[in-house]
Amino acid sequence: MRLILSLAPLFLSVVLLQLSSGGLGPLDALSGLAAGFSSQQIGLLGSAHFLGFFLGCWWAPRLMGQVGHTRAFVAFVVFGTLGLIAHMLWVDAYAWTALRVLSGVCIAGSYTVIEGWLMVRITRETRGRLTGIYRMTDMGASLLSQLLIGLLAPVSYASYNILALLCCAAILPLTLSQAVQPAMPEAPRLRPIMAWRTSPLAAVAVIVSALSAATFRMIGPVYGQAVGLEARQIAWFLALFVLGGALAQLPVGWLADRFDRRRVLVGVSLASILSCVASSLTGAVSPAAAQINAFFFGLATYPVYSIAAAHAHDFVDDDARAELSAALLFFYAIGAIFAPFVAAWLITGYGPAALFAMVAAGHLFLLAFGLGRIRVGRKPRGRTNYVWAPRTSFLIGRLTRRGRTTERR
Repeated sequence: MRLILSLAPLFLSVVLLQLSSGGLGPLDALSGLAAGFSSQQIGLLGSAHFLGFFLGCWWAPRLMGQVGHTRAFVAFVVFGTLGLIAHMLWVDAYAWTALRVLSGVCIAGSYTVIEGWLMVRITRETRGRLTGIYRMTDMGASLLSQLLIGLLAPVSYASYNILALLCCAAILPLTLSQAVQPAMPEAPRLRPIMAWRTSPLAAVAVIVSALSAATFRMIGPVYGQAVGLEARQIAWFLALFVLGGALAQLPVGWLADRFDRRRVLVGVSLASILSCVASSLTGAVSPAAAQINAFFFGLATYPVYSIAAAHAHDFVDDDARAELSAALLFFYAIGAIFAPFVAAWLITGYGPAALFAMVAAGHLFLLAFGLGRIRVGRKPRGRTNYVWAPRTSFLIGRLTRRGRTTERR
């Protein structure tokens, strides 16, 4: 209990950051629509966020090594605050694109600091419990951040100022904490080819995961408005997607730990395709139908990244887990950079249902590729425990690696 209380400032900073960043993407989408941005320009905002996210993941360990955890955290939060406040100074799609890069850098850098701090504070005995609290905190704040959209007016200085205040407030818990700043852990090397060599199926799956999660979080409000949802309904639309993803982790984890993970991944892809078909056919029928579809879409698509990560980790030892996590996150970031822009372009040309057609096409490819890997791919020597893998920083592999015990079979 004492350790949990000592880490409470870190968890509070996570909540404030997630409330700020989780609300920004949907607010930008709704504000862009109100300001006359095209769907492609709104998609570009989402792509810019993940470009900044990738840059932040790469830069954060180096900055932490130069100035320490606390100063690095403050610097990254300042980037995010500036990006939020400046929105209403230049209501322009391309200016906002640059500002979203700042916000992406903020989130990746801040999470790298927090996870680096957690990593050196927890032990083998407390790792499972504390990482579980961390995941629940992050997911719960993500869910609440979606509901903020129903309260924030688009293209409003007050709305962006509220998010900026939340972002800025994230500095206080960590900087006022009396916890001793940890030594800087060695940053994992970024070797993208490692993920492909370890598991081609996992590399493809995390890219497809980006088609689902990154696109829906960034372009979901555009789809929602296109099918007639109001702002409050769009908030529940996005929140139900996150809720479905959270509820899927336990049953999918049970399946992934007991059966061939490649087959589980194929099954999840099939469920995702069915969910996309249902959303395309019934999403515009009523607000309730769209929201129910969002829940089942999150239920089917959200676990893909974690299953892929667990499958890839079956083939490596503990010493390589951090580098493998970094490589998988690189592939996710590449998919997330391009997916929102492509989805927005498709919606403009072919209507809102094209969003789910794109995601379904990605999962259809993953399903076919997965069936091929079942026939020709090698089986792991052992299995690691399924772990919900948040896509937050390159250090997440070090944070969870001791929770991945190998069972020889």
